[in-house]
Amino acid sequence: MKKNLSKEYLDEMSRNSGNWKGMFYVNRKDPRILVPKMNPALGWTLNFGHPVAWIAILAILAIAIIPSFL
Repeated sequence: MKKNLSKEYLDEMSRNSGNWKGMFYVNRKDPRILVPKMNPALGWTLNFGHPVAWIAILAILAIAIIPSFL
């Protein structure tokens, strides 16, 4: 179920302050995993409303923590 959303619409979603919870971007309707920050000059952030973002965070934590137990 991939939606064809225009770049302008996607950019509008990431600029909408209602999709930001503090410094975290959370929008389940946005299909992107990486989104530009409110100020694009500051870089990109994860879309915490996307399940793949949580899998990526868990994988990074596992890579960092598991070697300490071996």
